Amino acid sequence: MESRCENCIVRQFNALRAMNKEELKQVSDSKTYKIIKKGEALFEEGEKLDGIYCVRNGVSKLSKLSANGKDQIVKLATKGEVIGQRSVIAEEHTNLRATAVNDMEVCFIPKETITNTMHKNPNFTLEVLRHMAHDLKEADDVIVNMSQKTVKQRVAEAFLYLKNNFGETEDAFLSLTLSREDIANVVGTATESCIRIISEFKKKGYLKTSGKKIGIIDEKGLQNLVNGF
Repeated sequence: MESRCENCIVRQFNALRAMNKEELKQVSDSKTYKIIKKGEALFEEGEKLDGIYCVRNGVSKLSKLSANGKDQIVKLATKGEVIGQRSVIAEEHTNLRATAVNDMEVCFIPKETITNTMHKNPNFTLEVLRHMAHDLKEADDVIVNMSQKTVKQRVAEAFLYLKNNFGETEDAFLSLTLSREDIANVVGTATESCIRIISEFKKKGYLKTSGKKIGIIDEKGLQNLVNGF
């Protein structure tokens, strides 16, 4: 259900928390509430965005198409996160594609509302910079992981990340169900390799599966593998 930005809890997780009441009112009056169905794109790589997306519910994968036609998932954006701010602020075309992993609720905030507030409110500008710096740090970590960790370590780390960030269901499966292809695209490997590693992890008693669902049985075992023990 749509609500006013002034009363919205998710803004506590992003730069909008630095806006004053009047600025939040302007955002609220200018925003558009949208439902994005699973598998639909919020935007394509190379698009010119005329606003940013604030995630109210659901998860989006941000991915880049490599020269060999393979998707590399760079980030999973979840409730409270803002998508597209780098491209809007830098006035550049998007360098990533954003796709809904499950049904999403988002608010689209026009570019002018964001840039006008940045000119007037230094605290908001600082918050935006902080969030972009955090994204940059995460991107650096991904690069280091790719070059220094084995595929098995990266797959193990991906499952631990999914548990820590999205939690588990009552029957101890990961709450966020990613396809085997998506998991492979997160860690930067072929889908076949990913399937092989998952089945090896099952044999070793690290994981359990039921159809597409995956659950962690031995968290410590996976953590030891990531740490190289």
